[in-house]
Amino acid sequence: MYKKGIYEILRNEPLTDAVWRMVLGGDTEWITRPGQFVNIALEGHYLRRPISVCDWDGRTLTLIYKVVGDGTAQMSRMQPGQRLDLLTGLGNGFSTRNEASRPLLVGGGVGVPPLYALARELRGRGLPVEVVLGFNTARELFYADEFRALGCNVHIATADGSLGVKGFVTTAIAAEVPAFDYFYACGPLPMLRALCEATPGVSGQLSFEERMGCGFGGCMGCSCKTLTGNKRICKEGPVLLKEEILW
Repeated sequence: MYKKGIYEILRNEPLTDAVWRMVLGGDTEWITRPGQFVNIALEGHYLRRPISVCDWDGRTLTLIYKVVGDGTAQMSRMQPGQRLDLLTGLGNGFSTRNEASRPLLVGGGVGVPPLYALARELRGRGLPVEVVLGFNTARELFYADEFRALGCNVHIATADGSLGVKGFVTTAIAAEVPAFDYFYACGPLPMLRALCEATPGVSGQLSFEERMGCGFGGCMGCSCKTLTGNKRICKEGPVLLKEEILW
């Protein structure tokens, strides 16, 4: 289920040269699980923009987005007090109903934001949480301190070696991360596939990034092949089980 509503921009600020954080005020009742997303209507654009929810409480929700085109560039120019039309409560999100005692969270680039609320939930249950964040370069780093403030043990990987381990998230996992018994991940498809190949015998959940036409399962434009047939990233996903994906 999803709900359409009008939200007021409370804050809109850059975190890096290309990544922005927007805090909105409005009804958050339909956001129930980490990993869900919203779909934003923008003036002059036919399709809504899907953006993952970074965090929320009873009155506000936080979105982190990367400026990659005209729509997100338009969002970056918006000021506090302006209003946006959102569909909220989209996607199935992450499930913490498992026996994991040492979870690992892995985020690549703009795949990092939906893991924040998940980390907050896991830490609230008293679980030790290892977090691996991957970026191309140190200049792209964001939210490492926010994860640390939750009590997570944070590891950084950069492709150019300018911060943390030189290489990819799988490099940092092999070099720095102690034993874990479950993982949650969000990021580009090559990262998700490499992570699955590097973790034989360990179960996990993957949040997929995909272009979406409608955002609620009507257009069938964002499908993924699984053991039980095609699944829509916007409807049955964006979170799917590692074991069901057909690469």
